[in-house]
Parts: sequence; structure tokens; C-alpha cells
Amino acid sequence: MTPPADGRPIFIEIADHIADDVLAGIYPEEAQVPSTTELSLHYRVNPATAGKALTRLVDEGVLYKRRGLGMFVTTGAPEALRARRRAAFADHYLRPVLAEGNRLGLSPADIIDLIRKESS
Repeated sequence: MTPPADGRPIFIEIADHIADDVLAGIYPEEAQVPSTTELSLHYRVNPATAGKALTRLVDEGVLYKRRGLGMFVTTGAPEALRARRRAAFADHYLRPVLAEGNRLGLSPADIIDLIRKESS
């Protein structure tokens, strides 16, 4: 796998892909996710890198390990991921948009109007 253009470590990119798949329902609650070996082959990375991605998701409460069986999606993981991403959405997207709008002399109402026009 080529390192992400945004400079994030590859294991974080892999963890984010798995989390995206959990949110999309590809891996529903209690479903097994690919193993370290499967991930390392798919992404063409060292197994330790793939393992680090899975460990990150375990640490975040998205996955849990069943000894001898593999990693599985935690009950409630999709909603927990949504809640975290909603909180991050304001920090990463809304605050910068509002700050740039302010620099351009746009009010929040003007920005909302622009959003409505673009989403039509």
C-alpha cells in the first residue's frame, strides 16, 4: 500500500477503512472482520502493520478478540463510531467553513443558503 497522501500512518488508514466498512454495514455488529494475515495480503503491508490497525480498533472499542477465532465487531460499534465522527465533523469541517465564511463576510445564514443551493 502506498503511504496516504495526507501523511497519516498506514495502520491508521487501514483502521479507518475497517471502521468505514463497519459504518456502511459491511461488517455488522458481531461479524468477524478480516484477519491480520488477510489484511496484510490485501493491503500489501507487513502483518505487524495490519495487526496495529486491528489493535487500534480494539482500543477504540470497535472490535473485540475471540481467542482462537479472530476479531469481531463490538455490539454498538456503528453508533459509537457515528457519535465520534459527528463530534469530529464540527471540528474538521464546520469550524473552518464558518471561519472562512467570516473572512469573506458571509453570515452563518449565508453559508446555510449556499449549502442548500449546493445540495439541491
